[in-house]
Amino acid sequence: MNTQATEIKNALRPFFKGELLDDETSRAMCANDASIFEVTPLLVARPKDVDDIRNIVRFVSDHNKKNPALSITPRAAGTGMAGGALSPSIVLEVKNLNTIKEVTDGYAITEPGVFYRDLERATLERNRIMPSYPASKQLCAVGGMVGTNASGEKTLNYGSTDRYVQKLNVVLADGNEYSFGPLTKDELAEKMKLNTLEGEIYRKMHNLIEGNYEIIKNAKPRVSKNCAGYSLWNIWDRTTFDLTKLFTGSEGTLGITTEITFKLVEPKPQRKLLVIFVRDLEKLPEIVGAVLKHKPETFESYDDNTLKFAIRFFPDIMRSLKARGFLKLAFHFIPEFFMALTGGIPKLVLLAEFTGTEETEVMARAETARKDISSLGLKTYIAVNKEDAEKYWTIRHESFNLLRHHGGEKRTAPFIEDIVVSPPHLPEFLPRLTKLLKEHNLVYTIAGHIGDGNLHIIPLMDLRKDTERDMILELSKKVFALVLEYGGSISGEHNDGLIRTPFLKQMYGEQIYKLFEETKNIFDPQHIFNPGKKVFGNSIEFVKEHIDKVY
Repeated sequence: MNTQATEIKNALRPFFKGELLDDETSRAMCANDASIFEVTPLLVARPKDVDDIRNIVRFVSDHNKKNPALSITPRAAGTGMAGGALSPSIVLEVKNLNTIKEVTDGYAITEPGVFYRDLERATLERNRIMPSYPASKQLCAVGGMVGTNASGEKTLNYGSTDRYVQKLNVVLADGNEYSFGPLTKDELAEKMKLNTLEGEIYRKMHNLIEGNYEIIKNAKPRVSKNCAGYSLWNIWDRTTFDLTKLFTGSEGTLGITTEITFKLVEPKPQRKLLVIFVRDLEKLPEIVGAVLKHKPETFESYDDNTLKFAIRFFPDIMRSLKARGFLKLAFHFIPEFFMALTGGIPKLVLLAEFTGTEETEVMARAETARKDISSLGLKTYIAVNKEDAEKYWTIRHESFNLLRHHGGEKRTAPFIEDIVVSPPHLPEFLPRLTKLLKEHNLVYTIAGHIGDGNLHIIPLMDLRKDTERDMILELSKKVFALVLEYGGSISGEHNDGLIRTPFLKQMYGEQIYKLFEETKNIFDPQHIFNPGKKVFGNSIEFVKEHIDKVY
C-alpha cells in the first residue's frame, strides 16, 4: 500500500463523491494507452460529476505548493498513441461523465467520457455526424478527440476536430468552471474587464497574441493538418477571439474539459471508390493533384508492405470483413493475389472516395478523375458496390492490427506514426524516408491520408532490447529532421504526448516555443495540469525509461 496515495484518498474523500483507486489493478489499467509507454499513476480518480472535478483541482492546486510533483492528468478512453494521458501522479479518468445531453440537427452537447460510437449512433438518428473521427472511432471517447484535436479519413474535406468544437466548458486552475466559445471584439472587451481568472486569461492571451501577431501567424505549419504545439495562430484573426481553438489539441495541459458542444453535418448518401495502383512514386504529385481537382471526400493510402501483410494473413482480413461467403469474398481478392504472384505489387494503393446526393453525379466524378490520370499508365478500378469497396477499406484500417497480431517476438512501436509533409514533396520525401528505415533494418507499414500528406509509419520492434529502445530516440530525431526539412509537421492528428514534446522546440524554434511556455504559465502557473506534455517536457531519459518492456 502506498502511504502517499492513502493520505491523498483520505484527504479527498470528504468532498469527492466518485471513486478514488490506488489498488494495483486500477493503477495498472491506467498505466498504458495505445503508445509504447508505461507510466503507473499514484492514484486513479473517477469523478462522479463536475463538482468532483472542481474539488480535486482545488485540492491539487493547494497541495502542489508543498508537493510540486502532485498533478492531475485527464484520461478518457486511453486510445492515444503518444502517451498523452499517462502520469506518475493523479490520473483523472472521466469515464463516468458519459451523458449525451442534447442532439439537434445542428449540434450535439456531450460530456467528455462519451464514446464516439455512442455519439455517432445518436446523431445518425437525425442523419447527422461529427465527421472528424479517427480510425479508432469504435474505441475512442470525445474528450480525447478534443484533447488531441483528432482527425481521420474525412479530414481532407471536413477538417479536424477544432472545426467542430463550438463551445467548451472547462475547469481552470482556480477550480472554477468556465464556458469558452467564439467572441466578437465587443464581447472580448467585456471579458477582459472581468476581475477573475477568466478575465486575466483573456487579457494576457490577447496581449500575447497581439504583441507577437505576425510571428505567430507565420509559425503556422504549411500543411493541411497539424496538432503539434499550441495552436496560437487560430485564436484571434482580429475579428473573432476563440479560445476553444487553443483548448482543442492542448492535451489537458491548460484545464479539464467538462462539456463539449459539437457542430454536426449531414453525411452524403452516395459514394464511389476509385482505387489507384501506383508503381512509380515520381508520378505521385500529378496523380494527387489530378484527383484532388475532383474534390474527393476521402483520399487514403497504404503501401506495398501493408498489402503483402494483407495477402499473407488473408484469414484475418476475412474475419474483419465478417465474411459470410469465404469463396465469394476471396474472389474479390484475385487481382491482389495475382499481383503478389507475378511480382507486380504496387508501391502505393490510393483510395479516393467521391460522395454526393446523386449516384450518377458521384460516379461521373469518379470516372472523370480516373480518365484524368489514365495517361499516366496506372492500373485503376472503381468499386461497383459497398462490399467491393469494403475490402480496400479493411486493408487500410487493419494495417496496424495485422502488424500487432503477427509481429512474433516484436511489437508495434508507434513513435514516428503521425508525420505530415505536403503531397507535392512526397516523391522526394518517401525514398529518403524508406532509406532511413531500411538503414535500421525495420519491418514496417506505411498507411495514411495521402490527400493531406499525413503518413502513419508503424515499425515492428523488440522493445525489451536496449538497442531497440535507443533506436526509437535516434530514429525520431532523424525522421523529424527530415520532415521539417520539407516544411512539414511532426504530428498531424495524434498530438505530442511523451514522444513528441521533446522535439517541439526543434520544430518551431526558440521564439515560438517560449510563447508556448508563456501560454502554459498563463493558464496553469503551478503546472498542475498534465505536466511534461507540450512544454516543460520530461527529459529524454524519462521518456526512454518509460518505454514499456513487458509484452
